[in-house]
Amino acid sequence: MNPIHVILADDHSIVRSGLRQLLDSIDGLQVVGEAANGEALLEVLAGTPADILLLDLSMPGLSGVDLINRVRHLHPKLPVMVLSMHAEAPIVARVLRAGASGYATKDCDPGTLVAAVRRVAEGGRFIDPSLVDSVVFQVDRPESQPHDLLSPREREVLERIAAGQALGDIADELHLSPKTVSTHKMRLMQKLNLQTNADLLKYAVRHGITNG
Repeated sequence: MNPIHVILADDHSIVRSGLRQLLDSIDGLQVVGEAANGEALLEVLAGTPADILLLDLSMPGLSGVDLINRVRHLHPKLPVMVLSMHAEAPIVARVLRAGASGYATKDCDPGTLVAAVRRVAEGGRFIDPSLVDSVVFQVDRPESQPHDLLSPREREVLERIAAGQALGDIADELHLSPKTVSTHKMRLMQKLNLQTNADLLKYAVRHGITNG
């Protein structure tokens, strides 16, 4: 039987190294490509046949739902399995609606991840067992809160601004350029229909948005 070919996309090299070591140690699985950002991933996908993409949501540049949409458009037959630090039900739901076939958190058991990769690569679907209840039985407020429409990266920037961090510090912490962070801030303020920093802080306080 041919091995399942996996492409990894995560901006942390140590995470990619650990995932490669795990997956390559399993009979029937083989990592055939890696990428540290969305643009590099699209280049890898263009030249590397694969059976599944294991994707982090938050990477520099093109990422999150936007990246999933791009991948699904360019490679409609390639299953996408998201592995993310985010466990919020609205984010999981948006990712699945965007076309991902699976979602697991980065603290899941290695055996669970391996089983998920196999299932999704073979045409199935998977949601991390720890997320099922929150996704299926979440409080009924679908898209009713504007911040539910933020990308994971925009949410991260919002949380850090709400915590009082300067944009330069946020850029350093997220390993992004200050210009990229400013762009995320501009987009999240547009989505939230906010005009000033004071409006942003009031919104964050009203909705209990904090970092951590």
